[in-house]
Amino acid sequence: MTIYRYVGRTRRGELTKGKIDAPSKKAAIAKLRERGINPREINESSNILDKEFNLGRSKVKNQDFVIYCRQFATLIRAGVSVVEATNILARQTRSKPLKRALEQVEEDLRSGLSFSKATKKHPKVFPDLFVNMMMSAEATGNLDTILEKLATTFEKQYSLKKKVQSSMTYPLVLLVLTIVVAVFMMVVIVPSFIESFESMGAELPAITIFTIKISEILQHYWWSVLGAILLIVLVFYFLYKNNGKFHYGVHYTLLRIPIFGPLLQKSALSRMMSNLSSLFSSAVPILECLTIVEKVIGNPVIGKVIRDARKSLEKGSSLAEPLENSWLFPPLVTSMVHIGETTGTLDFILQKVSEFYEAEVDRSVDTLKSLIEPVMILFLAVIVGGIVAAVFLPMFSLYEQM
Repeated sequence: MTIYRYVGRTRRGELTKGKIDAPSKKAAIAKLRERGINPREINESSNILDKEFNLGRSKVKNQDFVIYCRQFATLIRAGVSVVEATNILARQTRSKPLKRALEQVEEDLRSGLSFSKATKKHPKVFPDLFVNMMMSAEATGNLDTILEKLATTFEKQYSLKKKVQSSMTYPLVLLVLTIVVAVFMMVVIVPSFIESFESMGAELPAITIFTIKISEILQHYWWSVLGAILLIVLVFYFLYKNNGKFHYGVHYTLLRIPIFGPLLQKSALSRMMSNLSSLFSSAVPILECLTIVEKVIGNPVIGKVIRDARKSLEKGSSLAEPLENSWLFPPLVTSMVHIGETTGTLDFILQKVSEFYEAEVDRSVDTLKSLIEPVMILFLAVIVGGIVAAVFLPMFSLYEQM
């Protein structure tokens, strides 16, 4: 969004000046006229304080986008034109990225561009799934129905994502807490006993010697340890973002991890089947459906299988065949897809598979929450208990010698 300074006259003929934000000069003039101001002079502001700095937060929150889809569907169903609906939603949304995008979409619509092409200009706001389903809606004329379906799809996927995140957040918090407590004991508690051990001349057990060595490293070389951890994190982040093989390997490893791997797999399968079903039921060609889902699935391991499935279809084979050759897709999925292809009810079958795995994720999350808490508490007890044992074992040994 650009800030413009203007000078103009109101309907009463009074001279006025000020600032207005708009995606373009033409849009700024239109906004001013809506407010009853006839601009005589309008220029882009050169003041640095008026400049908008993009700090990378250009994506729209899922809940804001779901609300937008539902409100858009309601307005269209009520007989409001796409242009007017876009104008209304741009004025009332609280999401700044969505507001900016909608204002530019409105300008493109008024210049004669189609809604799907206008939204395609903003990939960070409108995902490929949305754009392609809008393209299909424009061809079939059922825009409100497809918008409702999109809102439901995004809502379910957001809920599923949050459930998986919640199941992984708790153990991570406990792990961080364990590390903080262990470091505190190593840096503060253990050093206070070292001098006592040295003055007593007691023979120290192996666990105590090991604990003292770690304590000394943390005390004298903490900057090296911190630097090494920071370097590892930066290298990992760089490789994850820029190296395709490393990125693939990380996701492959996550899917193979016991307990959490199957949960991530079920979540990804549910998203994939839901997206495919939504696109296919909206009359999007199957090859195009697979291309879109490969982009939006967010997992290169599953993306590779989808790419193989598309190639298989291009050669005249079935969709189920490449899925059967991958360990990621259980027999239930491949059998259901085969039935859907045979009976011509693929969209219905895919939706049912998605709902099945969504329920599976719910059950898995509930089971994990009940199991992880005692396991992580036991882990915390072992670490802290090990340090305590390393400190007190020499004292018990001395007591026995007295």
